Amino acid sequence: MITVKEVTKRYARNTAVDHISFEVEKGRIVGFLGPNGAGKTTTMRMLTCFLPPTSGTATVAGFDVLEQPLEVKKRIGYLPELPPLYLEMRTVEYLTFVGKLKGLSGTELRQRVDTVCERCAIPDVKKKLLAKLSKGYRQRVGLAQAIIHNPEVLILDEPTAGLDPKQINETRDLIKGLAGDHTIILSTHILPEVEQTCQQVIIINKGKLVATDSVNNLQSRARGAESVLVEVAGRNGDLDAAMVQQRLEKVAGVSRVAFKEKRQNRSTFEVESQKDRFLRGDLARAVVESGWDLNELRPSAVSLEEIFLQLTGEQPAPPGEEPAAKGAGK
Repeated sequence: MITVKEVTKRYARNTAVDHISFEVEKGRIVGFLGPNGAGKTTTMRMLTCFLPPTSGTATVAGFDVLEQPLEVKKRIGYLPELPPLYLEMRTVEYLTFVGKLKGLSGTELRQRVDTVCERCAIPDVKKKLLAKLSKGYRQRVGLAQAIIHNPEVLILDEPTAGLDPKQINETRDLIKGLAGDHTIILSTHILPEVEQTCQQVIIINKGKLVATDSVNNLQSRARGAESVLVEVAGRNGDLDAAMVQQRLEKVAGVSRVAFKEKRQNRSTFEVESQKDRFLRGDLARAVVESGWDLNELRPSAVSLEEIFLQLTGEQPAPPGEEPAAKGAGK
């Protein structure tokens, strides 16, 4: 659906985007991440035909962004961080206006307005002035205008910025519901949101592509070795966590055992293996043969934030400040 090959964008002596290449399959939700100044917004502007690339090629739905920009624009819906609303208009008036700009008319226009209002859960505010809507509703109207012409590709820039937790969940569910019918590129600084929403992640840093893969594959690559959480319970009364830790450390192939927490007679440990060693079977046997109950044994995932920091060379912020990854942006 989207193919980018060796795309570069230069401004005089500054190279904003440096020979990046990636592909996005039809119907997928892709998280597009990068620190401030990484070239993320420049890339999105090239895909939407707002900026021409200096070199390289990019196609959207089979159309070249340089040779056929009008065809590309017909197939793209765009929601910037601040929705492009005319606050003096009512919701249905605004969506009708945008639909006409997109080439819709007559019965088709009315049907699309009704469809996107239902899809974005805004039929109850169709006749309200946009100026009187909450931020959450304005964001939904912004998403409705992006899909009014039923585009094949959606580009969403910080779609949940400034929303409260309930509105974030509603918007996130809405975006998930659009997958399949639309190919979605989602730019956000909320990395857990990418983990929960996106099937693929693209990370750029200093204008260069540093990773493009599924979240699960990135987590596996970042670990390099198996890391599992083990919850052990005592069968008769309290459990000696230190004894359990010592026993787990003796399992062949274990490189580190870290105590995580204790609740009643249950203790949880994080066990890391040496490279290319998979220990879950050996760990389970060690616990059971020692006379304890094995309550849980599951992989310990590396967070997307940790992966982002590794790939971009960003450093965690001091306590009380936002971590560098949270500023993943333009």
